[in-house]
Amino acid sequence: MTVLASALDTAAPEYAEHREAMLAKLAGLDTEHAKALAGGGEKYVARHRARGKLTARERIELLLDPDTPFLELSPLAAWGSDFAVGASLVTGIGVVEGVECLVTANDPTVRGGASNPWSLRKALRANEIAYANRLPCISLVESGGADLPSQKEIFIPGGAIFRDLTRLSAAGIPTVAVVFGNSTAGGAYVPGMSDHVIMVKERAKVFLGGPPLVKMATGEESDDESLGGAEMHARVSGLADHFAGDERDALRQARRVVARLNHRKAYGDPGPAAPPKYDADELLGIVPGDLRTPFDPREVVARIVDASDFDEFKPLYGTSLTTGWATLHGYPVGILANARGVLFSEESQKAAQFIQLANQRDIPLVFLHNTTGYMVGKEYEQGGIIKHGAMMINAVSNSRVPHLSVLMGASYGAGHYGMCGRAYDPRFLFAWPSAKSAVMGPQQLAGVLSIVARQSATAKGQPYDDDADAALRAMVEQQIESESLPMFLSGRLYDDGVIDPRDTRTVLGLCLSAIHTAPYEGARGGFGVFRM
Repeated sequence: MTVLASALDTAAPEYAEHREAMLAKLAGLDTEHAKALAGGGEKYVARHRARGKLTARERIELLLDPDTPFLELSPLAAWGSDFAVGASLVTGIGVVEGVECLVTANDPTVRGGASNPWSLRKALRANEIAYANRLPCISLVESGGADLPSQKEIFIPGGAIFRDLTRLSAAGIPTVAVVFGNSTAGGAYVPGMSDHVIMVKERAKVFLGGPPLVKMATGEESDDESLGGAEMHARVSGLADHFAGDERDALRQARRVVARLNHRKAYGDPGPAAPPKYDADELLGIVPGDLRTPFDPREVVARIVDASDFDEFKPLYGTSLTTGWATLHGYPVGILANARGVLFSEESQKAAQFIQLANQRDIPLVFLHNTTGYMVGKEYEQGGIIKHGAMMINAVSNSRVPHLSVLMGASYGAGHYGMCGRAYDPRFLFAWPSAKSAVMGPQQLAGVLSIVARQSATAKGQPYDDDADAALRAMVEQQIESESLPMFLSGRLYDDGVIDPRDTRTVLGLCLSAIHTAPYEGARGGFGVFRM
C-alpha cells in the first residue's frame, strides 16, 4: 500500500492558529444552521404542535430507517435574503426500507410552508439530484402554495416542479407524495403527478381551488372535506391510493410503499473499507485563515481516503495540482486537489490527461478546491496558458463519470470552472467554512478597478482623486469579501451545503453511495478539440 506520510505538526503554533480560526467559523455556521432548525420560531412551532402535528424534521425521522444518516441538502438556502433560512423546505438523502431516497418536506411553521423563490430553487436542485442518481423521491407535503407577494418570481419557473415529477416517473424513478395538510392550487399537482399518493384523514386538503375561490369562480358553496379532503379522494376521485388514520400511519404506509418498489442499486455494496490512518479532527488545523498561504492537500487526502492509501499520478509534474487514485468507503475515486493555488500550463495538461484516464476506467472524480485561478503574465500567455486551461475545462465539461467537488479554500476565476464548479454540473458540491469563491480575490478585484479608473482619468486628461480611490477600493473589497463567503454562496444554492471538515469523508461516502444507484459510463471519446 502507498500510505501517505503526514508532515502535519499538531503541536505547532500555526496549527493551533488555523484550528482556532476554523472553530470560530464553525461556531458561526452552527448559529446559522440553528435558524433553519428553528423553522418559523417558537410561537409557530408551538401552534403547529397544538394541532397535533409533527414538524418537518420529525416526519423525516419517522420515515427513515432507524439509526441511519440523513444527508441534508441546502440547509442555508435563502440565507441573507428576506426569507427564512432554509426556505421553508427540508431536502436531503436518507434510507427508507433499505432504499436510498431523495426526501423533501415542507416546513408548515414557516408561512404555512408557502414556497418562495429560494424554496423553488431548492426543490428543483433536489429533483436534479434525484434524476441524476435515480433516487426515488418522497414528498412530505403541507404547503399553502406560492408565497403570493413573490409570485412573479415563482409562477413561471415553478412549473418545472411538475415537469420534473413527470420526467422522473417516465424515467422509472418512483415518486411518492404523502399529504399531511394543504396541497392547494398548483401544489395539488404534486400528488396529482406522483406515482403513489398517501393522504391523512381529516388533515389532507388537495384541490385546485379552495371553497372561497370556487365561490368566486362558480358561485358554488362547498367545504374543504367534500371539495378536497383525504376521504373524498380515497373514495370518490381516486387521487389518494392510501388513506391514513394519522401522520404516523401515513409515514408507516409510505415506508411500505418503498418496500414494495423493487428499486435496486445499479452497483452492489462496495464492502467494508479501512478508515484513514490519521484523525479526522486534524482537518481543522490544515487550512490557514489567510488563504494566500498555501497548504499541502495531501494532508486532507490522507484524512479522508481509505487507509490513507493514495497512488499519486505525475507527482513530479505540474506540482501545484495533486492527482491520484484512492478508494473512499470502498468506492474507487480519482482525486484532483490544488496544492499551491495557481494553475499553470503543466497542471492544466496533467488534469486533462487524468480526467481522460478516469473516464476510460469509469472512475468517479473528486475535486478538492484551493485555487486562485490560472496563471497570468506575458511569459504564461506566450506559453499557451489559455489553450491549456481550456484543455482542462474541456475535459471537465465533457467527462461523463460522476464528479464531486469540495471547496476547501479559495476557488477563484476560471480555476473554479476547471475544478468543476457549480456551472459544470458536479453531482454534489460542498464547501468548508474556510472556502471563498469569486471572479478573483477582493484585493485583486478592487485593484483592477482602481487601475482602470486611473488610466481612464489619465486618458481624458483629468486629475485623479486618490482619496475617492481609496474609499472605492475599501468598499469593493468589503463587498467582494462578503459575497465570497460560503454562507452567502450557500444561501444562493451555489453549493449543496457548508460542512464541517471533519465530516468530509462521511459526506463524500454518502454521496458516492447515492451515485452508485444509477449506472454510469465514462466518455471514451467525445471530448471537444484539444488545442495543442
